[in-house]
Amino acid sequence: MRFSLRTTVKGVNEVKAQLIELIRDEAVFHGDFTLTSGAKSSYYIDLRAMSLDHRAAPLIGQVMVDLIADIPDIAAVGGLTMGADPIAAAVLHQGAARGTTYDAFVVRKAPKDHGRGKQVEGPDVSGKRVVVLEDTSTTGGSPLTAARALEAAGATVVAVAVVVDRATDARRVIEEAGYEYRAAIGLSDLGLA
Repeated sequence: MRFSLRTTVKGVNEVKAQLIELIRDEAVFHGDFTLTSGAKSSYYIDLRAMSLDHRAAPLIGQVMVDLIADIPDIAAVGGLTMGADPIAAAVLHQGAARGTTYDAFVVRKAPKDHGRGKQVEGPDVSGKRVVVLEDTSTTGGSPLTAARALEAAGATVVAVAVVVDRATDARRVIEEAGYEYRAAIGLSDLGLA
């Protein structure tokens, strides 16, 4: 695919415009879908198709690093497996390319019942400031599950950052839980609003 900035959203940088075009062209599907939350939708954004794609993953990392760059003293990023895993890896790599030192972590849905019994995998997050990442969130449930596990592990969650905001209850739920909510791309960017 060749990228064309003819469709660039006003005020969006080239990297973000490329990511928006890829998502819009290759990861938005129209039809009748049931979301994880049980809600019905006339479209589905398959962000895993993009977060695991060699063209999009570096763009996601760059856009997300830009999104959280002004938050001071972030030690690590990650979220609930599996949607957040490739996002965290992209941020780790793109951050390192810019000279930042973001580690990445993976939050399991439940603690392991063997080994060390950990729910948060990766470098120790105790006493560290972290950002919870998510590909897209409808209800806010996955980021909140991750945030609770991180706080139980001693981390300070300073924000929740999602690649695509579905313009649902996620923002309200996350903010009411006391976390800053940030989104890189909205439905209007994808021609869905």
